[in-house]
Amino acid sequence: QVQLVESGGGLVQAGGSLRLSCAASGRTFRSNAMGWFRQAPGKEREFVSAINWSGRSTASADSVKGRFTISRDNAKNTVYLQMNSLKPEDTAVYYCAATRSQGMPGRYYSGSYSSTADEYDYWGQGTQVTVSS
Repeated sequence: QVQLVESGGGLVQAGGSLRLSCAASGRTFRSNAMGWFRQAPGKEREFVSAINWSGRSTASADSVKGRFTISRDNAKNTVYLQMNSLKPEDTAVYYCAATRSQGMPGRYYSGSYSSTADEYDYWGQGTQVTVSS
């Protein structure tokens, strides 16, 4: 079992930055690929970014590529999402997720990486990010 706790959300103006953190406990964190998803009101949960167990491989959705960066510190059992150049459409509850596998779930199609929530096994409670225009 893996327990995940997100932090770092808040209210920010468009163009600003936030860094989300996800602290993991329980099973060996270092063996798990991790991901970030988000869910806006009335919308489905959507993939944001993923990172493999070592941190050497990452992938992001086209909507955040070049603005968001995922990273991890296995010594601290923490994964991060650095969000820059935030836009109002980034407003959502952001969730941290973990898999039981070392590799990132998901796939490339026509140059774009995608993943779905059902490919992840453990979830945090979420943290609200609100971007004002």
